[in-house]
Amino acid sequence: MLVLTPNAGAVIENLVARQADPETAGLRIDAGAEANQFAVAVAPAPHEGDAVVESGAARVFLEPRASVALDEKVLDAQVGPEGAVQFAIIEQQPDAPLS
Repeated sequence: MLVLTPNAGAVIENLVARQADPETAGLRIDAGAEANQFAVAVAPAPHEGDAVVESGAARVFLEPRASVALDEKVLDAQVGPEGAVQFAIIEQQPDAPLS
């Protein structure tokens, strides 16, 4: 299952709180047409069939193909100086602490 870094959790919480009801909304990840391409957007609730990953107050909704593709991965996020959010997907490393 996808794991969120603390940075990703904080960024997702912030994005969702600014755009939707944080009690029910989350960041939805859809698999793209090409391998290793994903679309992300704040969604008011998971779609039927979505896997839900929760880390603290952060919620991520994974459409079925994205759930398979992101199994055993880590989602990280950075906010640039201009406020742009960049997500990164990395392989899970056994026994490695999340930063």
